[in-house]
Amino acid sequence: MNWIITENNKKIDALSIPTITIEELREDLKALKLRPIGFFGKQEFENVRLYVVLADDKKGKIHISSVLFKPDVKSYNSLTKDFPQLHNFEREFYEDFKIEPKNHPWLKPLRNNQKDYPFFVMQGEDIHEVAVGPIHAGIIEPGHFRFMCQGEKIYNLEIMLGYQHRNVEKLMLNPNNRLAESICGDSVVGYNMAFSEGMEALSDTVISKRACLIRRIALEMERIAIHIGDMGAISGDMAYLMGANVFATTRTLVINTMLEISGSRFARGLIDVGGVNFDIDNEMASKIKTMLNEVLEIVHRCAKIMLKKPSCISRMEQTGTVSKETALSLGAVGMAARSCAIGLDSRFDFKDKYYTKYSTAKKLEETGDVFARFKLRYKEIIQSIQFINYFLDELKNNKEEIKTTPNDLSANSFVVSITEGWRGEIVHCIITGVNSEIIRYKIKDPSFNNWYMLSMAVRNNGISDFPLCNKSFNLSYCGCDL
Repeated sequence: MNWIITENNKKIDALSIPTITIEELREDLKALKLRPIGFFGKQEFENVRLYVVLADDKKGKIHISSVLFKPDVKSYNSLTKDFPQLHNFEREFYEDFKIEPKNHPWLKPLRNNQKDYPFFVMQGEDIHEVAVGPIHAGIIEPGHFRFMCQGEKIYNLEIMLGYQHRNVEKLMLNPNNRLAESICGDSVVGYNMAFSEGMEALSDTVISKRACLIRRIALEMERIAIHIGDMGAISGDMAYLMGANVFATTRTLVINTMLEISGSRFARGLIDVGGVNFDIDNEMASKIKTMLNEVLEIVHRCAKIMLKKPSCISRMEQTGTVSKETALSLGAVGMAARSCAIGLDSRFDFKDKYYTKYSTAKKLEETGDVFARFKLRYKEIIQSIQFINYFLDELKNNKEEIKTTPNDLSANSFVVSITEGWRGEIVHCIITGVNSEIIRYKIKDPSFNNWYMLSMAVRNNGISDFPLCNKSFNLSYCGCDL
């Protein structure tokens, strides 16, 4: 058998993961037709082991295998031409281990790229380049955008990240919750959940239903807050200042309630391995419900106005469009995928019982433009409010403790932990060694998949539309710059 089949947050024996050849991997990828969510290396003495993790979204299963590269093997025939979803994965593997994927169509540095970067160049008298970054205004993180334009029209956008060099994955060899929740500052709950549930699986630690519900309440509040903030930012980028102000104010209602729950507007310190540190009693539950009713009313009113307003519609419709075919070939995930009618949502695909008890309905849009991404946020806010109300009702009669002491990690184990953050799937792969120590910690942010979606979205748009396109995705720099 070439693959171990497992599930989300289910520990397996790392030593039982099969070893196959790169050509067997190629044939299996053709036969299985599954989606890659992990493709990363680990040093094993003089050898390099490539781990490949595939998601079977229809069955809620995860397939894992590996390829061993001996010291004398410095290259292999690239998989990207046959499986475009692997384009960034192969670039990252090459950058980390210097094993070249020959004939890769875009083999450029992914993060370590500040010297002599080979930018794409176009020729012609009317062609000009526009460079943005790496120093941006306000709170935007460092990243470089290089536009190739003819007049006002964008023909190509090249995105260069990797200015921060944070060394996160090595730091996570000695992890803790405060580090995990700081990996991506606007996805505190999502990242902390992925880390905590992975560590609990590796240590056979069972947490209470109450703690699970509080985590998911916080996760959906994070989704609501960011989606509302993004709807406001989209409004601002098309000069609809009423929407910008209303949504910004409404977002504050959500994050201030999170402050009341945990002492942090972004839920820092809420989640620990073994459960949560702050409870939600009946009084707080009532406050949350009252706040959500107010938020829902405001969002309904403002969104409905914008979705009927010709000046808003004309700025969003057919702007920054990505086709379903392009999104599939690039391996898009999360709301970027769902806006192109691709039904990926790990809450439902991997059968999280706290969600599937009430619904398995994924919110989708079809047009793949700014308008679709705006409407999808609106739909997901409504859905998240419904879920939170369900979870709060389940808390009423639950008297369990919110935290337990975690067990020690198991030796020679491997786990894949997936959480559906507001951008999409957050994937943490954790491997322990013979002494139960963590020997490899691999992280994949949804932005890793979706940055090329932005590049495709702006093609043939006016350069003045770039801020609007960019904000409609709202991708993470630090989520990729690990």
